[in-house]
Amino acid sequence: MKPFLANIIIRTSLKFKDKKKYPKENLTEYKLAKEYQQFVISLKRNFKNLLLIIIGIFSASFGFKGFLLTNDFIDGGATGISLLLAAITEIPLYLLIVGINIPFVFLGYKIMGKRFAIKTALAIIGLALCVAIVPFPNVTDDDLLVAIFGGFFLGAGIGLSIRGGAVIDGTEILAIFLSRKFSTTIGDIIILINIVIFSFAAYLLSIEIALYSMITYIAASKTLDFIIEGIEEYIGVTIISSQSTRIKEMIIDKLGRGVTIYKGQGGYDKNGVTKEIDIIYTVITRLELNKLNTEIEKIEPNAFIVMNSIKDIKGGMIKKRPLKH
Repeated sequence: MKPFLANIIIRTSLKFKDKKKYPKENLTEYKLAKEYQQFVISLKRNFKNLLLIIIGIFSASFGFKGFLLTNDFIDGGATGISLLLAAITEIPLYLLIVGINIPFVFLGYKIMGKRFAIKTALAIIGLALCVAIVPFPNVTDDDLLVAIFGGFFLGAGIGLSIRGGAVIDGTEILAIFLSRKFSTTIGDIIILINIVIFSFAAYLLSIEIALYSMITYIAASKTLDFIIEGIEEYIGVTIISSQSTRIKEMIIDKLGRGVTIYKGQGGYDKNGVTKEIDIIYTVITRLELNKLNTEIEKIEPNAFIVMNSIKDIKGGMIKKRPLKH
């Protein structure tokens, strides 16, 4: 990019930042270059997230219209509720997708923040529009193939959307909220929700459809886990960086998460001299992982990061601190 154009972009972006942190007289060449680097990282990340969400929307729509909808099969979660109501009423599926997920968007705003809620709302609207407008062929009428591949494409769509920093099924948001309220695991909450949904499906549709729908749910959940590379509800993140103080402040201020600092010592140095370092450990949800990686990359692209899947956690500073929107 030409220096003149880059300079305009940087100075424009700085207008939306804290004026105390970036006063005009302190805009040195170093700060401008650093801001440009952060702008490029954000631009690339946002483009990647947008692409993942768009692909996820089309994948989920294909699962809906190419397999599940024409055969009255359902899935778990909010999508399952939408499909169930579409099967027993004459309300179009695209309206149900938006209507069922509206409460979850507001809940997401409360527990995940404004940016996440906006991305999720746009993703859900995009899914509804895709289901309403884009024509997909009915691929097969074989019940087993419908259950397996309908779940596969739906799970892939949900997983890709999560990788992009949004959700098109609000059940996970509800599960996170209820698990904090009742001190139970997120997995248990999701199972209870789906038991209720499949019980209604057996009563309102048929036991056979409910059983096939369970296969759909299993296929969708396994595909989702594969797409997001086995990321569980909570992720333990260990960060080793020379910019540990700035990263710690970012986690506290921008993510609203608590951190633990370990005193460590470098084990390798060309000159045989080791130095003490601060090792940061924090726990986040998988929906926040994308934002954490982006913010760390802005501060130090070469930071050493280790992520571990955590089945569930209890106690400590798990609740988020209130964030400024």
